[in-house]
Amino acid sequence: MTKLETQIASDLLRIQAVTLRPDAPFTWASGMKSPIYTDNRLTIGYPDVRSKIAAGLAQQIVAHYPDVTAIGGVATAGIPHAALVANLLNLPLVYIRSKPKDHGQWRQIEGHLPADAKLVVIDDLLSTGGSVLGAVAAAQKDGATVLGVAAIFSYQLAAVKTNFADAGLPFFTLTNYTALIQTAESQGAITSTQLASLHQWREDPVKWGAQFQ
Repeated sequence: MTKLETQIASDLLRIQAVTLRPDAPFTWASGMKSPIYTDNRLTIGYPDVRSKIAAGLAQQIVAHYPDVTAIGGVATAGIPHAALVANLLNLPLVYIRSKPKDHGQWRQIEGHLPADAKLVVIDDLLSTGGSVLGAVAAAQKDGATVLGVAAIFSYQLAAVKTNFADAGLPFFTLTNYTALIQTAESQGAITSTQLASLHQWREDPVKWGAQFQ
């Protein structure tokens, strides 16, 4: 784990943006049983945390996508982080809705996006990548060149790698599921037995969840 991965993971645990319950799992909207629930919207209420996230995203975007000329935020959770990053990098900002407005000018992308924009799209969380890749597709339809995606956290499920590979698009996150659960174990928040169970969920969520049916 890098220092940044550990720091952001520690922050998410501290402010309870992430909750781990390997023995009493959550049920996601999809019906999947999960030992983790993430609400990264909480980060914007903590100036120290959101500042570290913004600085980390800005630094990593410059490193991964040096040709970037604009920042996009996925509505709604990606918008505040995208705004902070765009300000740090002094770049144009847009945000991308999940679907076009049903009135006015029917826009899906809000803000001025230059015709030759080289865009990096920011979201708060990657599970399967479906929502952010939908935003990417909307930006591409509008004529933008999308260099890649950046996010705070990834569950590291197999589907996210597959979906980004299918889209031909790179991505990075500041921290991830492995870093988070290892940090939680090192802090005494979970036991070694629970850590093993948490690893099993990521490897095969369906099989792991079957024990709770």
